[in-house]
Amino acid sequence: MDSSIPSNKTAIKIKAPKKRHLTIGWSQLLPWVIPVSVVVIWQAASTFGILASSTLPSPLAVFQDTVTLVQNGTLQKNISISLYRATVGFLIGGAFGFFFGVLNGVSRFSRSLFDSSIQMLRNIPHLSLIPLIIIAIGIDESAKISLVAIGVMFPIYINTLHGIQSVDPDLLEMGQSYGLSKRELFSKIIFPSALPTILMGVRYALGVMWTTLIVAETIASDSGIGYMSTNAEDFMDMKTIIVCIVIYALLGKLSDLIAKNIESIVLAWRDVKEVKSHD
Repeated sequence: MDSSIPSNKTAIKIKAPKKRHLTIGWSQLLPWVIPVSVVVIWQAASTFGILASSTLPSPLAVFQDTVTLVQNGTLQKNISISLYRATVGFLIGGAFGFFFGVLNGVSRFSRSLFDSSIQMLRNIPHLSLIPLIIIAIGIDESAKISLVAIGVMFPIYINTLHGIQSVDPDLLEMGQSYGLSKRELFSKIIFPSALPTILMGVRYALGVMWTTLIVAETIASDSGIGYMSTNAEDFMDMKTIIVCIVIYALLGKLSDLIAKNIESIVLAWRDVKEVKSHD
């Protein structure tokens, strides 16, 4: 027999690939412990009569009301309108906040000209501007979007300005020694260094966005989640009120989760740098 052919005793055994099992760690389950516990205790209190259904309906009743609102299309319609107002207001306010934050961060003349005025406006509670906005703009969509934009603008402005002003002077000096132009200094040193602080402002602005929208949609509105809540209050419909509160909480959590994922993608270089520094 040809010696080049391996015998049965010397044949190489090929191991079958191990099956991968989906594992869920404590770090993934821990954030849901308190919300799930609250719902379970709430349902138990309603079931055993500790909580009156007229005062606080059970989670099961709230779920059934949610199903009804979905089936007749009311919930989807109002959520889409609220998302439109929030998104447009955030983009407009965020663009203004970022623009003036960058401008005042890189230019002393611009900072001397605009910063004091912006800071004075920032210290005015933006919800107190509702009567002025209604008189000046009216009660249509532009008023609600404008109110959201005003609320969003200042957190992004403050964090953008702070991030640019906090850039390490040694990095700027090094960039200048390498002959980088002003545009290159901004794109390669200033903006990347300020980005973590800017994204922190974005996350804070998202919370302000939903808070502002809740108030904006309860004033002379005929659509949106805030309108649903106000309308339900007039009819003492506690189930729909709780549905609206839960939706706002979920939308806020979703927007924060999206912002965190964007932050982890954009700032991946920072994690690599931290790993190398520990090696």
